[in-house]
Amino acid sequence: MRAVPSPLPLPEAVVALVGHHWYDAAASMLAVRTADPSPDDDPELLERAQQLATAAKRVLDLDAEDFGPIAAGFHQPWAASLASARFPLEPREPNRGALGSLVPLYELMLEVVQLRSARHESLQVVVTAHLIGEYLGHLAWEGTLGHAGDPARMRASTDGLWGTDDPACPHTSAQRATAKRSLNACDGDVAGYTAYLDRFHSRLGDALSVCAMNHATIEAGQRPDIGETCPTPCGFALRPSLEHRRHLDARVRLARIYQDSRIVALRHHAPVGHFFGVPSVAEISEAWLHTWDKLTQQWPDGSNPLLAPDAPRLNVPDEALPGLSALVSAVGGRPIGPGHVIEDIGADVIALFR
Repeated sequence: MRAVPSPLPLPEAVVALVGHHWYDAAASMLAVRTADPSPDDDPELLERAQQLATAAKRVLDLDAEDFGPIAAGFHQPWAASLASARFPLEPREPNRGALGSLVPLYELMLEVVQLRSARHESLQVVVTAHLIGEYLGHLAWEGTLGHAGDPARMRASTDGLWGTDDPACPHTSAQRATAKRSLNACDGDVAGYTAYLDRFHSRLGDALSVCAMNHATIEAGQRPDIGETCPTPCGFALRPSLEHRRHLDARVRLARIYQDSRIVALRHHAPVGHFFGVPSVAEISEAWLHTWDKLTQQWPDGSNPLLAPDAPRLNVPDEALPGLSALVSAVGGRPIGPGHVIEDIGADVIALFR
């Protein structure tokens, strides 16, 4: 069955779709045309455009396992940025990607929030906001560890009770299992490493957060009580200066406030069927306003990183969730805003037809 033809000629239709970020629709249209070209079509151009539009669609879906293969198929500058946002598929790959630094992945996630909002996909905005919360603990620790919780380097970066069953460690059983697996996940085969990424890595920031919030750094009552703290900190948690540790503690607490926020909670009520529960734009706006109010309340000791005079400042026009980039930047301790990988791929599609 042939597809219903577009009222616009193919080049204009593809440019219009890509220009409004409908990469999936453009890829579908190009696939149909590639399979049944008209006499005036350039088959190589159609195939190249389809490959690019499909790549943009897959990146917008945020399936990080696909980022490496996608990036390997192209030589444009955006491909290197995409490769930096990937999780390595093998335990000892030289390019550590998001295990080395989460900044490229956060730039991509912030871009996805913007594009999903422009497409009026409220559920996907909520899903991406939830993903942003999952790795904020890793991001907070990145400047201290020198990596984003890379299991190939965790053994060298930690010591003391980390990954042990010692009852003096306040980690929960799930956090202990995660800590233990982080020490040897890259020592074995691909299956074991993949299992670690699938089941444990997203919890690593939670375990590290307990280590950051230790009693040798912050006294009770100085800052919001947002979870388990550590009365017996390990050496690696005490090695930096007190000023550094206090700043790390503040960024971890800010991350946890977001993780426990109403905008993240919306994801837990997202539908898995039955036709009900898709959050409306009004519900997302209300949840974000409530979340932002919580994030920007000053703490008893005046140390909320979002309110600090030297907090990273970013101007993100028409941000879908105003202040989200400022939050990520405050947790990461550096300016982090929406990237442009997907839009650059779209620009390459448009350039083929002009």
